[in-house]
Amino acid sequence: MRKPADKAQVDAEVQRVVELRHPEPHSVLGIHPDGDGVVIRAFRPDAVALHVLPESGGRVAMTHRQGGVFEARINGKDQTFNYLLEVEYPGKRVFTLRDPYSFLPTLGEMDLYYAGEGRHERLWERMGAHLLHHNGVRGTSFAVWAPTAAGVSVVGDFNGWDGRLHSMRRMGSSGIWELFVPEVGEGTRYKFEIRPGQGGANVLKADPFAFRTEVPPATASVVHDLARYQWNDAAWLDQRAQRHDVHHQPWSVYEIHLGSWRRVVEDGDRPMTYRELAPALAEYIKFTGFTHVELLPVAEHPYGGSWGYQVGGYYAPTARFGHPDDLRFFIDHMHQEGIGVLVDWVPGHFPRDLHALGQFDGTSLYEHADPRKGAQPDWGTLVFNFGRNEVRNFLIANALFWIEEYHIDGLRVDAVASMLYLDYSRKQGEWIPNRWGGRENEEAIHFMRELNETVRRKHPGVVVIAEESTAWPKVSSPVEEGGLGFHFKWNMGWMHDTLSYFSKDPIYRQYHHNQLTFGLLYAFSEHFMLPLSHDEVVHGKGSLYGRMPGDPWQKRANLRALFAWMWAHPGKKLVFMGGEFGQPAEWNHDKSLDWHLTHEPGHRGILLLMADLNRIYRDMPALYDADSEPMGFQWLQPDAAADNVFAFVRRSRQPGRHVVCIANLSPAVRENYRVGFPLQGRYVELLNTDAEQYGGSNRGNMGQLQTEPTGWDGQPASATITLPPLSVLWFTPG
Repeated sequence: MRKPADKAQVDAEVQRVVELRHPEPHSVLGIHPDGDGVVIRAFRPDAVALHVLPESGGRVAMTHRQGGVFEARINGKDQTFNYLLEVEYPGKRVFTLRDPYSFLPTLGEMDLYYAGEGRHERLWERMGAHLLHHNGVRGTSFAVWAPTAAGVSVVGDFNGWDGRLHSMRRMGSSGIWELFVPEVGEGTRYKFEIRPGQGGANVLKADPFAFRTEVPPATASVVHDLARYQWNDAAWLDQRAQRHDVHHQPWSVYEIHLGSWRRVVEDGDRPMTYRELAPALAEYIKFTGFTHVELLPVAEHPYGGSWGYQVGGYYAPTARFGHPDDLRFFIDHMHQEGIGVLVDWVPGHFPRDLHALGQFDGTSLYEHADPRKGAQPDWGTLVFNFGRNEVRNFLIANALFWIEEYHIDGLRVDAVASMLYLDYSRKQGEWIPNRWGGRENEEAIHFMRELNETVRRKHPGVVVIAEESTAWPKVSSPVEEGGLGFHFKWNMGWMHDTLSYFSKDPIYRQYHHNQLTFGLLYAFSEHFMLPLSHDEVVHGKGSLYGRMPGDPWQKRANLRALFAWMWAHPGKKLVFMGGEFGQPAEWNHDKSLDWHLTHEPGHRGILLLMADLNRIYRDMPALYDADSEPMGFQWLQPDAAADNVFAFVRRSRQPGRHVVCIANLSPAVRENYRVGFPLQGRYVELLNTDAEQYGGSNRGNMGQLQTEPTGWDGQPASATITLPPLSVLWFTPG
């Protein structure tokens, strides 16, 4: 016969449960062998009576032991057994429930080991809230990392948000707390109530791994079945996996903010839902010819005005536009229509909102404790502690989560420079040098390399893109070559120089000619993407259209020329919504784009040009397949500053295929202007931004030209051609 437990010792353990400071309440509560039978304990502080209902039958009264802990001893039982608890509250309110403290842990030793090592690549499958059958009972398992907490409870709709009722158990030295709660199902709201180990008030936190949230400004996490959605994009994923060499593919990206692309005016001007957006956006993308859409951050964020760049829930799509499966439907539909989906991802910083990651267990858990490393002065946010295994694991698993669970085709990593440099936006004395006395953040560099190596290894064809604005070398080179491992880098220098040039009155452009030529000195040092992003149409900068000089006709002509120049320039393409039809107003995240303008001839012409640019771009490998190689570009006329003329050749990796691009960025028509060409013979006009259908003056070369064997611009042949005003022309051998 087993020796009965010592009463004084049990009293002490029970008191720790009552005070909500027991790290393993399962060792006290639930069913336990004791002497010649078993003892069952339950903590229901407001109950007036409890009974045990054994699965084999019967009804055993429980006695109140202390502080709301009830106990029943059943003699003659040599094993534990399944049972229910019948709980009576004042007013004869009686509930029958399964005891959560009668279940074994749902986390295994290997889960805890890999999580502690920072190598659990599917961490989201174990942490957070998971619907499952456990010991034949359906319910939800909860797990949260709070290593310095004195105690953690899960609270929610199922227990009246009472932190006394569902204290969690600490899983050894892992810092992870776990509890299986029977009969908690889909759609249940919950949070974690954390009792700081260093004292102070309890904190109520949303689940860092929640798959679903309430609609902001509400902040509760919501239990969600991640396995329910049935995908229909297998063909797309198979094709993507075969496209290993992404640098030789056409990339024309349409960046959008989901909440303001197109709003439902007749229904209170509300944003469209994920399911409403799917067919409307897919139809538009197919018309305009973009290869991908890029969504401003979709992870849940407390403040809509942050556009998603201050993330509160890294594993939950924002509930503003619908259910998580609705976002999956959106991505699924895009893939079935042949459109890739990229998302902006924000691992560099997170907001200070009380319900989110900051001071999660009462200490600086996800962020650095020292504000010289843990605070981002530009945005008033906190910075992840990349040196901590669990934090790196949280973020890298999150990247894999969006790729594997939402079939995302790529992540554009926000604000990479803020992670690379310890002194980013900090004055002397406001930052801590690295161990060598330098400004490089070695922990963040390690994190980014691990992230990119992991994505490349597990998901060929998926890309990771860096928004990086400095001269850091080899951002888009593989890690084994000493790089950071990103697939592409946004070319911010090109963007600033190009917009600066095009915003100038043509009379002054000859003095700034180098702003369009300088970028070719470094164009092949990285795998670049050329961005005209949301950042360029906010905060008083105006729209792309608004930056163009001249009267409305000239503004439209300049914008058409800008786009054709960009699409011919080495580098993948990205433009923010509204730019493609020349919206005059600056972007407002609370308003729809001005879609009525697409029916006005001038703006319709810009939109038609964009559609043709994308169509020709995808059809002409010379415009994309050697973007990162010097052989793919050759200047013809880099120095015609007085005429505001530029001319160059784009060459394909496929022998003989090329496109000649000629830009006249002056409002004057240039007749009989001689330009060199690589071949003698007939060239056909692929594009003329001054064509009538685009709203131009329809000057040009009748759709073709014949070169003659007169050497010019270092080429064996040349032709005299008409250069329309404020225009770009493309020619290819015909």
